[in-house]
Amino acid sequence: MPAALPRPFTDLAWSNLAAQSAEQLSLAAVPMVAVLMLGAGAAEIGTLAAVQTLPFLLLSVPLGVLADRIARRRLMLVAEGLRALSLLALLAMALSGQLSIVWLAVLGCLGAVGTVGFSVAAPALVPALVGSGQLARANGRLELARSAAYAGGPALAGALVAWTGAPSAFVLAALLSAAAVAWLWRIAEPARPAPAPRHPLLEIRDGALFVWRDRLLQPILLTAVAWNIAWFVLQAAYVPYAVRVLGLGAQAVGMTLACYGAGMVVGALFASRLLAVLPFGRAIQLGPAVSVLASATMAATLALPSGVLAALAFFCFGAGPIIWTITSTTLRQSVTPGAMLGRVSAVFLTVNAGARPVGAALGAWVGAAWGEPACLWLSLAGFVLQALIIFASTVSGLRRLPTPAA
Repeated sequence: MPAALPRPFTDLAWSNLAAQSAEQLSLAAVPMVAVLMLGAGAAEIGTLAAVQTLPFLLLSVPLGVLADRIARRRLMLVAEGLRALSLLALLAMALSGQLSIVWLAVLGCLGAVGTVGFSVAAPALVPALVGSGQLARANGRLELARSAAYAGGPALAGALVAWTGAPSAFVLAALLSAAAVAWLWRIAEPARPAPAPRHPLLEIRDGALFVWRDRLLQPILLTAVAWNIAWFVLQAAYVPYAVRVLGLGAQAVGMTLACYGAGMVVGALFASRLLAVLPFGRAIQLGPAVSVLASATMAATLALPSGVLAALAFFCFGAGPIIWTITSTTLRQSVTPGAMLGRVSAVFLTVNAGARPVGAALGAWVGAAWGEPACLWLSLAGFVLQALIIFASTVSGLRRLPTPAA
């Protein structure tokens, strides 16, 4: 029986669950409030979504540098506190009738800043709290929490907004964010040597060069870029495709999309068992391989229009890539020196965030020019490419997790 994870990590896991739940609740509630209370249309909702992604592009790397300079627990406390304050402000404005699209955008952006700070620092903190032999289990626990929040947050937000009004969703999200702060407060982070003072741009350069020159991290990064572009090409086309070609109504479309979250939960639950029986390199490749299968299943709906096939495709998209997230994060933590973990995590977060609008724009252009079916084929080509990258890399030969870097 594996040894129990240390108490400080357990506190981090509970904090992560509360923070992820608060994020998903607010992300789902904000567009609902914008439409139902403020009469927002597609342009306003698109603007809100764009504003909430800006911190990932603009602040991931600076916050990664900060995470390598100061205590990571402290950065997470400030970040989650900022999110809690933004949620309280949203609640106050909703109750007072002063809420507007502008304020939703501003406060949503502040909340996203908190998300970026938490997301950069958490993976960098994990290796300081658990031993190298427990990294995969620890990351699996964190990803299970993210999966559960992703699966349940939007549904809960919709129910709260429908049954009791928008303020209740913000109340619960703020309480969860405050709980995340409380659990973070309990963590005693091990001290680490103070880094030598250097110009931030040099530190950013070092982090980016480390990722690009590392024989294991470079293919992981390129695979993630190809996956995100392909995924957002599919996302841009799926809803109109499901309605026009598959003949699904709004509720059925929502059910197929919900299968993605269900797949994430199942994948996270089985990740540790798969890691116990598969060579580490093969376990990493499982996510990209399943993504090709999922995309091929979605493409099969062109010949056999079926909501069941679409739901199965989304389930596979959730189950396979969550195993990729767990294994690739564990590999990144193992090969990256502790003093650079914040910057390296930030490089991955920035690149992944930057790939998403590229995929969405590509999907919109291809869909407008040749229709949604062309997006499905383009997406399949992208998923095949990401699988080829990782299968051709040196990651394939890993029998076990590399010895952790100093």
